[in-house]
Amino acid sequence: MSEDGGLRARKKARTRQTLSDTAIAMFLADGFDAVSVSDIAAAAEVSKPTLFRYFASKEDLLLHRIADHRGEAARTVRDRRPGETPLDALHRSLVEKLDRRDPVSGLCDHPQVLAYHRLVFTTPSIASRVIEYGAAETEALAEALAEAVRTGLAARLTAAQVIAVQQELARDTWSELAAGRSADEVHPEAVHAADTAYALLKNGAAGHGY
Repeated sequence: MSEDGGLRARKKARTRQTLSDTAIAMFLADGFDAVSVSDIAAAAEVSKPTLFRYFASKEDLLLHRIADHRGEAARTVRDRRPGETPLDALHRSLVEKLDRRDPVSGLCDHPQVLAYHRLVFTTPSIASRVIEYGAAETEALAEALAEAVRTGLAARLTAAQVIAVQQELARDTWSELAAGRSADEVHPEAVHAADTAYALLKNGAAGHGY
């Protein structure tokens, strides 16, 4: 890429980040439904057409914050340690996120993170977009698993279960924090939940009485 091309790419990335940060600040202050795209464009000092060149919807402005995590499960599988199974790598990665209170795990009690998760988990219009994100993550993870185990159907089924588990665990963990508990207090329970979830994924439900 030329120097001019790199400069343009960096400028576009900064603009995207500014638009998303402006929108999220307004959503947190006034509520998702109370803020219009016109409001966001005006606050960011851009036109609505310019905003829509960067984000197709208001929901995308909110979810841009998790864009860095797209494809993360697939990367975890591809970058796993020698001798480590894909599920063991995914399990380890989740526990590491819990240990460092990574917001994507749901176990982060910083007030702004809690407020952001509240928007994501409780705003009905976000639900369909989160499902779309989950579908894309499932597809990417299925490809990585298929590369690892050389079987398409099992890879797709496992990927769907892993992504569903990660989303459900994050939602449950956030719910405990939203109820007023601290991340340190919830951490042992969140790790136990992760252990239980991956035991189910590895060994099936029969061993748990189902």
